[in-house]
Amino acid sequence: MTRQIKALIFDWGDTLMWDFPELDGPMAYWEKIEAVPGMNHALEMACKDYICCVASNAGDSTTELMGEALNRVDLRKYFNFLFTSRELGVTKPNLDFFNKIVSNLHLKPEECIMIGNDYEKEIVPSKAVGMHTIFFTEERKRAVFMDADYTINSMNNLYEIIMDFEDMNNIHTV
Repeated sequence: MTRQIKALIFDWGDTLMWDFPELDGPMAYWEKIEAVPGMNHALEMACKDYICCVASNAGDSTTELMGEALNRVDLRKYFNFLFTSRELGVTKPNLDFFNKIVSNLHLKPEECIMIGNDYEKEIVPSKAVGMHTIFFTEERKRAVFMDADYTINSMNNLYEIIMDFEDMNNIHTV
Protein backbone atom coordinates (compact mmCIF):
# COMPACT_ATOMS: atom_id res chain seq x y z
CA MET A 1 0.00 0.00 0.00
CA THR A 2 1.32 3.44 -0.91
CA ARG A 3 0.88 5.82 1.98
CA GLN A 4 -0.70 9.20 1.34
CA ILE A 5 0.64 10.54 4.63
CA LYS A 6 4.40 10.72 5.03
CA ALA A 7 4.92 12.87 8.16
CA LEU A 8 3.33 13.50 11.54
CA ILE A 9 4.07 16.91 13.02
CA PHE A 10 3.41 17.21 16.75
CA ASP A 11 3.16 20.33 18.86
CA TRP A 12 5.30 19.98 21.98
CA GLY A 13 3.69 21.63 25.02
CA ASP A 14 0.36 20.10 26.10
CA THR A 15 0.36 17.76 23.11
CA LEU A 16 3.46 15.58 23.66
CA MET A 17 4.39 16.71 27.15
CA TRP A 18 2.47 18.64 29.77
CA ASP A 19 3.35 22.30 30.02
CA PHE A 20 3.48 23.44 33.65
CA PRO A 21 2.99 27.23 33.47
CA GLU A 22 4.28 27.70 37.02
CA LEU A 23 7.74 26.49 35.92
CA ASP A 24 10.12 28.88 34.15
CA GLY A 25 12.95 28.41 31.68
CA PRO A 26 13.66 25.52 29.34
CA MET A 27 11.58 22.39 29.99
CA ALA A 28 14.78 20.30 29.95
CA TYR A 29 15.70 21.86 33.31
CA TRP A 30 12.30 21.61 34.98
CA GLU A 31 12.10 19.65 38.23
CA LYS A 32 9.10 17.69 36.97
CA ILE A 33 8.18 16.82 33.43
CA GLU A 34 5.56 14.39 32.15
CA ALA A 35 4.56 12.93 28.80
CA VAL A 36 0.89 13.11 27.86
CA PRO A 37 -0.66 9.71 28.72
CA GLY A 38 -0.78 7.32 25.77
CA MET A 39 1.87 9.23 23.81
CA ASN A 40 4.65 6.67 24.19
CA HIS A 41 2.51 3.88 22.76
CA ALA A 42 1.14 6.07 19.95
CA LEU A 43 4.66 7.13 18.92
CA GLU A 44 6.03 3.60 19.15
CA MET A 45 3.47 2.56 16.54
CA ALA A 46 3.62 5.70 14.39
CA CYS A 47 7.39 6.02 14.03
CA LYS A 48 7.51 2.69 12.18
CA ASP A 49 5.41 4.06 9.32
CA TYR A 50 5.87 7.85 9.35
CA ILE A 51 8.44 10.60 9.69
CA CYS A 52 7.74 12.04 13.14
CA CYS A 53 8.56 15.67 13.97
CA VAL A 54 8.08 18.17 16.77
CA ALA A 55 7.16 21.76 15.91
CA SER A 56 7.07 24.26 18.76
CA ASN A 57 7.15 27.96 19.51
CA ALA A 58 9.31 26.97 22.54
CA GLY A 59 10.67 30.40 23.30
CA ASP A 60 12.96 29.18 26.10
CA SER A 61 14.31 26.11 24.30
CA THR A 62 16.48 25.31 21.32
CA THR A 63 16.03 22.04 19.46
CA GLU A 64 18.89 20.63 21.54
CA LEU A 65 17.13 21.50 24.81
CA MET A 66 13.84 20.19 23.42
CA GLY A 67 15.60 16.90 22.68
CA GLU A 68 16.94 16.73 26.24
CA ALA A 69 13.43 17.21 27.66
CA LEU A 70 12.03 14.55 25.32
CA ASN A 71 14.81 12.18 26.44
CA ARG A 72 13.77 12.60 30.06
CA VAL A 73 10.36 11.07 29.25
CA ASP A 74 11.81 8.54 26.77
CA LEU A 75 10.20 10.14 23.69
CA ARG A 76 13.21 11.58 21.81
CA LYS A 77 13.96 8.29 20.04
CA TYR A 78 10.70 8.55 18.08
CA PHE A 79 11.45 11.85 16.34
CA ASN A 80 13.35 12.36 13.11
CA PHE A 81 13.22 16.16 13.27
CA LEU A 82 12.76 18.86 15.89
CA PHE A 83 11.70 22.35 14.83
CA THR A 84 11.42 25.45 17.00
CA SER A 85 10.37 28.96 16.10
CA ARG A 86 13.83 30.06 17.24
CA GLU A 87 15.52 28.07 14.46
CA LEU A 88 12.76 28.63 11.88
CA GLY A 89 12.78 32.39 12.46
CA VAL A 90 8.96 32.58 12.60
CA THR A 91 6.30 31.62 15.16
CA LYS A 92 2.93 29.92 15.06
CA PRO A 93 0.33 30.83 13.86
CA ASN A 94 2.25 32.41 10.96
CA LEU A 95 1.71 30.26 7.85
CA ASP A 96 5.45 30.48 7.09
CA PHE A 97 6.12 28.42 10.25
CA PHE A 98 4.23 25.48 8.73
CA ASN A 99 5.45 26.08 5.17
CA LYS A 100 9.09 26.06 6.34
CA ILE A 101 8.59 22.72 8.07
CA VAL A 102 7.02 21.16 4.97
CA SER A 103 9.87 22.58 2.88
CA ASN A 104 12.51 21.21 5.27
CA LEU A 105 10.87 17.79 5.05
CA HIS A 106 10.79 17.97 1.21
CA LEU A 107 7.11 17.04 1.29
CA LYS A 108 3.79 18.48 0.17
CA PRO A 109 1.44 19.83 2.87
CA GLU A 110 -1.16 17.16 2.06
CA GLU A 111 1.42 14.50 2.97
CA CYS A 112 1.54 15.81 6.56
CA ILE A 113 -0.71 15.67 9.61
CA MET A 114 -0.41 18.41 12.25
CA ILE A 115 -1.33 17.25 15.75
CA GLY A 116 -1.79 20.06 18.23
CA ASN A 117 -3.72 21.35 21.22
CA ASP A 118 -4.09 25.01 20.23
CA TYR A 119 -6.86 25.32 17.66
CA GLU A 120 -6.08 28.90 16.59
CA LYS A 121 -2.26 28.64 16.57
CA GLU A 122 -1.81 25.12 15.20
CA ILE A 123 -4.90 23.65 13.59
CA VAL A 124 -6.28 26.64 11.67
CA PRO A 125 -2.95 27.70 10.08
CA SER A 126 -1.74 24.17 9.29
CA LYS A 127 -5.08 23.46 7.58
CA ALA A 128 -4.71 26.75 5.67
CA VAL A 129 -1.41 25.57 4.15
CA GLY A 130 -2.99 22.24 3.15
CA MET A 131 -2.10 19.85 5.97
CA HIS A 132 -4.41 17.32 7.57
CA THR A 133 -5.15 18.08 11.22
CA ILE A 134 -5.85 16.39 14.55
CA PHE A 135 -6.97 18.67 17.37
CA PHE A 136 -6.11 17.35 20.85
CA THR A 137 -8.19 18.77 23.68
CA GLU A 138 -8.82 17.18 27.05
CA GLU A 139 -12.16 18.92 27.27
CA ARG A 140 -15.06 17.06 25.75
CA LYS A 141 -16.40 20.02 23.82
CA ARG A 142 -19.47 19.73 21.68
CA ALA A 143 -18.29 22.60 19.52
CA VAL A 144 -17.52 22.09 15.85
CA PHE A 145 -13.91 22.71 14.87
CA MET A 146 -14.15 23.12 11.11
CA ASP A 147 -10.39 23.04 10.47
CA ALA A 148 -9.85 19.86 12.50
CA ASP A 149 -10.16 16.64 10.54
CA TYR A 150 -10.38 14.85 13.88
CA THR A 151 -10.85 16.05 17.45
CA ILE A 152 -9.52 13.75 20.18
CA ASN A 153 -9.34 14.00 23.96
CA SER A 154 -6.97 11.06 24.53
CA MET A 155 -3.81 9.90 22.81
CA ASN A 156 -4.72 6.25 23.35
CA ASN A 157 -6.27 5.84 19.89
CA LEU A 158 -4.07 8.30 18.00
CA TYR A 159 -2.43 5.66 15.80
CA GLU A 160 -5.78 4.26 14.66
CA ILE A 161 -6.94 7.75 13.73
CA ILE A 162 -3.75 8.36 11.78
CA MET A 163 -4.38 5.15 9.87
CA ASP A 164 -7.86 6.42 8.97
CA PHE A 165 -6.23 9.20 6.94
CA GLU A 166 -5.02 6.56 4.54
CA ASP A 167 -8.64 5.62 3.85
CA MET A 168 -10.65 8.82 4.10
CA ASN A 169 -10.55 12.55 4.84
CA ASN A 170 -13.86 13.18 6.62
CA ILE A 171 -14.35 15.22 9.79
CA HIS A 172 -14.78 12.99 12.83
CA THR A 173 -15.01 13.45 16.58
CA VAL A 174 -13.69 10.64 18.72
